[in-house]
Amino acid sequence: MMNVMNTFVRPSSTRYLGSVMARASTAAYHSSASAAAHEYHGTTILCVRKNGKVCMMGDGMVSMGSMIVKPNAVKIRRIMAKGSDDPQKGTLVGFAGTTADAFTLLERLEGKLDEYPGQLSRSCVELAKGWRTDKYLRRLEAALIVADENVSLEITGNGDVLEMSDGVISVGSGSPYALAAARALMSVEDMSAEEVADRAMNVAADMCVHTNKEFIVHTLEDKGKVEDGKK
Repeated sequence: MMNVMNTFVRPSSTRYLGSVMARASTAAYHSSASAAAHEYHGTTILCVRKNGKVCMMGDGMVSMGSMIVKPNAVKIRRIMAKGSDDPQKGTLVGFAGTTADAFTLLERLEGKLDEYPGQLSRSCVELAKGWRTDKYLRRLEAALIVADENVSLEITGNGDVLEMSDGVISVGSGSPYALAAARALMSVEDMSAEEVADRAMNVAADMCVHTNKEFIVHTLEDKGKVEDGKK
């Protein structure tokens, strides 16, 4: 079953920026490699790049089994660039997974961004190396989507840093629905990135019991892909 799913979720539009070690034999905790619904994290995070805009949107539900614990949790953060107060220069980060694990990874990512300013891809690869190889970090159960003005990436606990060339990335339990809806709407020329994300997230909320409609939204201007560290 796992081989079938891996074949399905890695279409030609997916480009690997880093696969720093051999695949883990344990189940992955991101939308693009799980084999069964119970292996997903109970949330939906979606990032869309379209018509010069980047929109990251996430729901607010926190659940414990079949019980809703909180409806309006904040699962998206904007990490400001070191020495800059310009929100446009920040990095958007959305996470699915346990809160403590996610914030541990956010702190590590922030450190890498400070170490490699303006180089999001390299920062993510370095984080993935540590996440995959460190004895403590490899136990963390979370999935991350990160985006700046140039690129959107998904980081997995298997050591992968993935970029979707169609401009749509999603993680969490509702990600298959949000991803499919967003990709279908990308061809509608007069729809903005935020409109595509909003409609796709509503589809996910209607179909996934672990996703609600208390959406958090962050946006950036899309400057287009540039080589790391160069303008």
